[in-house]
Amino acid sequence: MALSKETIISGIQLDNDKVVFVNEDTVIKEDGVKISSSRFRKVLAPSITDKNADGSYTTTNTDISGEPQDVQDICNAAWTDAIKAAYIAKQKAQLG
Repeated sequence: MALSKETIISGIQLDNDKVVFVNEDTVIKEDGVKISSSRFRKVLAPSITDKNADGSYTTTNTDISGEPQDVQDICNAAWTDAIKAAYIAKQKAQLG
């Protein structure tokens, strides 16, 4: 009985704000036959903006260096400087 575990990216989507949604499927096989699978969906936004106590804002760009190359490629293509600026402005407006 040989068990194997494989994680694959089963889908990548963008919304209007260029937030990237990544579906990762983990498949468990026994002797080459799938016996179990699960899906994990992660969300990658261009940045995170927080409002400080003094009313200023702190923005941290999302680190995608640990993501698979195809996910990095999509993020880098979608997250232009204009998209990043618009996303930060939208976050600040939501924070007030």
